[in-house]
Amino acid sequence: MTVQDIPTLNAALNATATVLITAGFILIKQGKRDTHRAVMLTAGVVSALFLVGYVTHKVLVRGVHTPFGAESPALRAFYYLMLLTHIILAIAIAYLVPRTFLFAIKGDFESHKRWARFTFPIWLYVSVTGVLVYFFLYQWWPAAGPA
Repeated sequence: MTVQDIPTLNAALNATATVLITAGFILIKQGKRDTHRAVMLTAGVVSALFLVGYVTHKVLVRGVHTPFGAESPALRAFYYLMLLTHIILAIAIAYLVPRTFLFAIKGDFESHKRWARFTFPIWLYVSVTGVLVYFFLYQWWPAAGPA
């Protein structure tokens, strides 16, 4: 594995988190609390692994940002708006997910449910847009030349 492989691994982890978060939502709506708990804890672990991979990649590339290669002003505006909201909400998720988990672990399911109503859609958005950022930067519109 090389440093160039890390973004692809991170995108796979984000995609996996997306599937798990969605499955967890469906499971709790079906009343399958134990399975919901296992799936959501797995989503938390997968997201934590993503964060380790993301930080590792940033350290290894010395913080150099991957340039966005699309030339269309509308596409660039869309991408940067998506990226901005992704970053802001990802920062929020770093607090919201552990806090929401803590309520469940403590058995305070009313607080857990109240927090999850906000945490779930934000976490889902962050994981989906994380995958989209990867595709925008590395698959659909990579910048020409070395990053």
